[in-house]
Order: sequence, then structure tokens, then C-alpha cells
Amino acid sequence: MTMGIELLIPPRRKDLGGFSVRRLLPYAKRRMVGPWIFFDHMGPVSFPAGKGVNVRPHPHINLATVTYLFDGEILHRDSLGSYQVIRPGDINLMLAGRGIVHSEREHPEVRHSDHVVHGLQLWLALPEQDEERPPAFYHYPAQDIPVVTAEGVTVRVMMGTAYGVTSSVETYAETLYVEADLRKGQRLVLPESEQRAVYVAGGALTLADGFLIPAYHLAVVTPGAGLTLEAVENTRVAVIGGEHMAKRHIYWNFVSSRKDRIDQAKRDWKDGRFPKIPGDEEEFIVLPEE
Repeated sequence: MTMGIELLIPPRRKDLGGFSVRRLLPYAKRRMVGPWIFFDHMGPVSFPAGKGVNVRPHPHINLATVTYLFDGEILHRDSLGSYQVIRPGDINLMLAGRGIVHSEREHPEVRHSDHVVHGLQLWLALPEQDEERPPAFYHYPAQDIPVVTAEGVTVRVMMGTAYGVTSSVETYAETLYVEADLRKGQRLVLPESEQRAVYVAGGALTLADGFLIPAYHLAVVTPGAGLTLEAVENTRVAVIGGEHMAKRHIYWNFVSSRKDRIDQAKRDWKDGRFPKIPGDEEEFIVLPEE
């Protein structure tokens, strides 16, 4: 490895039924970065007319989901009655808490034409005292996300505090989530946080010693290291981080500090005790086998 980087995580392809994603977290050698416990890069995937994102209703507990699109749109619906189109630059934050069900689909008019979907889907583990909070849903349109210029680089501070600004997006622990677009040759100093990782969503970066972070890799930063990134080509980067959290158990869509809580959620889903999504009650994803 290199000074400042303790682990370079490669992408793993996961089929979600009709399209695949690059999965970075959880990883065998690194389960979490700060409160972030799940990291998927979706696309860019091109769908022909009649095809598209069609993720049937499924449950979550004891976590918060974060969805952010670079291109396309997704229709979010949940058991609270939320009905929200996610568009590029928006942030969708869904607090699962003690339990929620949601689906991710597309409007018929979108599916009727060829289209592209491209974005990130992440999960946050909740502090133990917040795991059983009532579920909630928050939508932040693109214009509400603070944008700053750091060393000539345009940076969006999606969650937490960085480069002198603080996002209004809800957080439950110290959380960092930043996105930046660097032109070839531009440099960016990483913001501070107890734990950090850098994801290259397109392009490539090098560190001062020439260490390369290629496209679609997640570089976990050594705690306390001050790093400057330099774009080898035009590059899109996401920086995630935050405070250290104790081990979490994860099974399918369930995350919790308690294994028995996950076992209970599995039984509840199999027995139909989770709430339904208004207007999307007929379909659901079956609990996978152990």
C-alpha cells in the first residue's frame, strides 16, 4: 500500500435483477467507514424502452439509506406514504429506525423511452440509542445542497461539515459525505474526519507519492493522514467518513447492533408484520435463504 492509504477496495459486481451494481462496502477486510456500512455504485446503466429500475417492496431496520443520482431518475415509495421522484443532485434520506418498507421504481413515461440511470446508494448504521427511532423520510432537492470552491475545485457538501460549510441533511452521528468534480491536474485536500474513504466514481486520482486510485475503487484513508488528491484525468470523486462505530450485524437489508433484532426482523418479514406501501401493496421481495 502507500503512506496515507490503509486499504484499496476493488469493486465487486452484484446482480440486482435486471441490472448490476459495483459493491464496495461491506468488504471482508473492512466492514464500515465511520457510520457507512453499505456502498453501491449503480451504473451508468442504459435501459431500452420497456426496461428499467424495478426494485419491489423490501424492508429495512436500524439504519438510514442515502440515495444520490448523477443521471436519470428513480421513484421512491415507502410505507409512510412517501412518493418522491429522485433526480440528479437530490439527496433522499430514509430513516428505517424500528422498521420501514420501500420500493424503487420508475414512472411509466420514463420506462417508455430509452434512458440511463447512474448513482450511488449507501447505508448508514445508526447509533445504538437511535436504532429503534420511528421511521422517517427526508428529501433534499439539489439546490439545497451547499456548493463551495476549494482550490478551484467545485465541491458539494452533502452531509456533515467540510471546507467551511455545513449541510442541512439530517445526520445521527458525526458523518461526512462530499462529492467533487476535478479537471485533469486539479488538486484537492481531503477534509478532516475520524475515519475517511475516497471513492473514484469516474476517472483516476493519484496521491503525492504517485499512488494511483483507479476508477471504481474505494481507498480507505489511514486515520489522521493529511492527503492531497490529484486528478490524472477528469475525475468524479466521493468522500465518505465520520466517527468510528462498534461492530454491526448485517443480513440482507437489515443492519443492527443486536443479532437477535435481525432474527426478529426476518421473522416479521416472513410473517407479513411489516407495514405495506400505500399503492404498492401487491409485490414484495422474498426473504433470501440463509
